[in-house]
Parts: sequence; structure tokens; C-alpha cells
Amino acid sequence: MLLATVLALTAAVMHAGWNLAVKQSGDRFIALWGQFAMAGVIGAVIVVVVEVVTEVLGIGAGGAGPRPGFGGVGAAGWAWAGVSALAHIPYGLGLVGAYRRGDFSLTYPIARGAGAVLASVGGVVMLGDRYRAWAVLGLVICALGVLSLGSGRAPGIGHALVVSAAIGVYSVVDAHAIRSTHSPWYAAASHVAVAVSLTTAGIALGRGRDMVGALRANWVRFTAFGCVVGGTYALVQVAFRLAPVGYVTSLRESSVVIAAVVGVTVMHETSTRRGRARILSAVVMVAGLVILVAGM
Repeated sequence: MLLATVLALTAAVMHAGWNLAVKQSGDRFIALWGQFAMAGVIGAVIVVVVEVVTEVLGIGAGGAGPRPGFGGVGAAGWAWAGVSALAHIPYGLGLVGAYRRGDFSLTYPIARGAGAVLASVGGVVMLGDRYRAWAVLGLVICALGVLSLGSGRAPGIGHALVVSAAIGVYSVVDAHAIRSTHSPWYAAASHVAVAVSLTTAGIALGRGRDMVGALRANWVRFTAFGCVVGGTYALVQVAFRLAPVGYVTSLRESSVVIAAVVGVTVMHETSTRRGRARILSAVVMVAGLVILVAGM
């Protein structure tokens, strides 16, 4: 459990970082797509290397054991990665809309906090995760923190809630895939699938030419942030193998405080009074997460 905690908290810092990079970009869809596209390229390299090594070792052909499937991920694993990738389309489009219309200190905490609650409920309903009474109380407190942030009519809240729903879906899907396939390479496969789904969505939206031009001009930046994106998701998906999905997702969402503080104090998105209220709401969310962890 300690290792899962460290992995999830590290992912929280990395996640807030690449989201801030998207928020501060001029073309937010291209910035988001570029990061995920390069994470997919890195994932593709990994699965190809795994496949070559598997062939060289002769696994499944009289070698060390049954062949695990392309890139070390069986057919079921690739199928679940495809489902997760589909959920990333509303996730990506919702995130772009939220950051285009709303404050980082508001939309990020709502999306991530509500996503943690939905993933926890999904883990109980779909995966059979179990929580003690104190953990349930923690989830309720986290939900209250989200509600306190979203009680007004500020721009971007609707998009943030779309993102939270997508988070709940792909978190449960990824957790099930990792637990059922037992493949250490599922994270790489999911990055490949997400890159394909977001690229397809971008082309369908008529952004193909923009995507090509941006990749030529910014491939170094995209690659750097692609490594951050890939590292974030890989850490979380490894943690899913060690602890319940709600536990991991909730710890990861401690990044809401980072986003609230940065948005209020560095980006000066709102008044001092309202900014303090946002930070307090984010702290309430984290307090709920701490109680959840203590009640596991």
C-alpha cells in the first residue's frame, strides 16, 4: 500500500503540471493532442520492443511459456485499452472546453475531484472494491468539496463535469484491464490507443493540417510533455495493481490543491476572497481523501 501511495502522489504532481501546460497554451486542443500523440509514439516503441524480444526468446513457440499477445498485452488487454481510449475523446474535448472557458483553479479541481468520487463508486459497483465506513465518509466529504466549488454558474463547470464522467469510466476500465491481464505493458498499449482515438477525433474536427504543422514545429515540447503524460498514467496504472481503484484515484486527485493554489496565487484568476474559497474547497476535497486513505 505504501508503494501505491508514493506512485499516486508523484502522479498527482506530474498531472497538475501537464494540465497547466495545456491551460496556458494558445491552441489547447493541439497542445493536448500533441502530448497524448507523443505519449502514444513512446508507447508504440515500447510494445514493439516487447514484441521483438518476445519473438527472439521464442515465447509461445517452444520457449519460456505461452505467448502473451502482441507487445506483451493479450487481445483482451488491447480491447480494454480501446474502450479506455474512447472515453478519452469526451475527456479531451471536455478538458479543452473547460480550460478555454473557465479558470484553472476552478475547472481542474471540479473535474478531478468529481472524477475521483465517480471512480470510487465505479470500483465498488463494477470491480467489487470494498471500503470501510470511514472511507465512505471520506468520499462524502470529497464530494461536498466538489459541490462547494460547483455551486455557482461560473464558465467551464459543465465541461469539467463531462471530464469527471470520463475519468470515472476510464479509471474503472483501466483498473479492470490491469487486474485481469496482469500485463506490465498495458499502460503503453493504452497510450497507443488514446493517441489513435484523439488523432481520429482531431481529423474528424478538421484539425488534421493544424496537427501536422504543430507536430513539425513543436515536436520537442510535445515529446517532453508526452513523457510526463506517459509517466503519470504508468505510475497510476501500476498503483491500480497494488490498491483499490478509488484509493489510487483519490490520492492522485490531491493535485487539486496544487491547481487551486497556482490558479489563485500565480495566475491571479479571481479575487482574493473567492480564491481563498476555492483553495478551501480543494483542501476539503483532500481532507476527504485523507480520511478515505485512513479508513482503508
